[in-house]
Amino acid sequence: MRIIIHWILLSLAVFATTKIISGISVNPIWVVLIVGACLTLFNMFIKPIINILTLPINIITLGLFSLIVNGALFWYLGTMINGFTVSTFQAAFIGALLVSIINWVLKKVFHFDF
Repeated sequence: MRIIIHWILLSLAVFATTKIISGISVNPIWVVLIVGACLTLFNMFIKPIINILTLPINIITLGLFSLIVNGALFWYLGTMINGFTVSTFQAAFIGALLVSIINWVLKKVFHFDF
């Protein structure tokens, strides 16, 4: 149940991000659900491995390198999923940051503690 709620919240965050940032677009609206599912799977399986591998750089940069990793994963999703377009790395970086903020706010508003 938590995975489905996390998926829906991430999908809503991606949808809001596409409306706010001009460099990120979703052509059919249902692609937002695919992007949310991929972000959920990335956050569950791939991101912990990447965080362990980049731990020395994160320690040196006081955790700011994790923002670069989030932007890179968001940009990679833009190249991997048809219908989800991320034009530049700057848009991916800001988009990933905005998705994280919106996701955090939605979790706090609806009292979902994962």
